[in-house]
Amino acid sequence: MRTPTRRRVQPRFGIVVSRFHEPLTQRLLAGAVATLRARGVPSSRMDTVWVPGTFEIPVVIHALAVTRRYGALIALGVVIRGATRHYEAICREVSHGVAETARTTGIPVGFGVIMAETQADAADRAGGRWNLGAEAAAAAAEMSEVMTRWPCAGAARRASTP
Repeated sequence: MRTPTRRRVQPRFGIVVSRFHEPLTQRLLAGAVATLRARGVPSSRMDTVWVPGTFEIPVVIHALAVTRRYGALIALGVVIRGATRHYEAICREVSHGVAETARTTGIPVGFGVIMAETQADAADRAGGRWNLGAEAAAAAAEMSEVMTRWPCAGAARRASTP
């Protein structure tokens, strides 16, 4: 008698995208979605949440992570340096908030937040010379696989179940 093979359920991916600099964040999102699809993730396993600005990304990333519905999350946004210290504060808080969620929940987060000096630099990273959204999605997908394979990843394993 054959032992039934256990079919691995494709994890869900949550994508949080900033509306600020939307022409660029749309390109980041397109890159992330294309990368996940190329890895065999159907659209039905991707949830996208739009937030007003990059500063709002960490609170939504954390809210999604604690639901345990996701194998990985992806943060997408753009911050361009201006004439004020606002740039440094936003970059620091977003980076810290997203990293803290990944550390405390065990849910991997692909970091696709562009922190650029100029609009041209940001455009290069949002599909010009490369796409940081695609890179963040690839990292998130790979980390989801790592976290489901290793025993230390019970939280991510539970998040991968339907």
